[in-house]
Amino acid sequence: MPGAAAGIVKRIRVLAAKERVLFTHHAQEEMADERFSADDTLHALASGELLENYPNHERGSCCLINGTALDGRPIHVVCASGLPDVVIITVYEPKPPKWLNPRQRRR
Repeated sequence: MPGAAAGIVKRIRVLAAKERVLFTHHAQEEMADERFSADDTLHALASGELLENYPNHERGSCCLINGTALDGRPIHVVCASGLPDVVIITVYEPKPPKWLNPRQRRR
């Protein structure tokens, strides 16, 4: 993992371990729709990988973490990565037609 990506993941993991995580209303709705819990999301942050980084996003630095839920299902977590707390923007299960597999987006 290149230096910047490793730093982002490490920072997110440290904040998640301290439960310094905030969930947007949208994230909560998506989690309910997809049957993911806060613990599933924290597990993904603690053990997942940085899939995409958006350092210059118009709403601020954010990234996409690819991980697994506690039951083993793939889970994607989009979070703001440049704030004092990790802000979870959305959570979903990566699946067709948007995703070929959890690591590969359909073009």
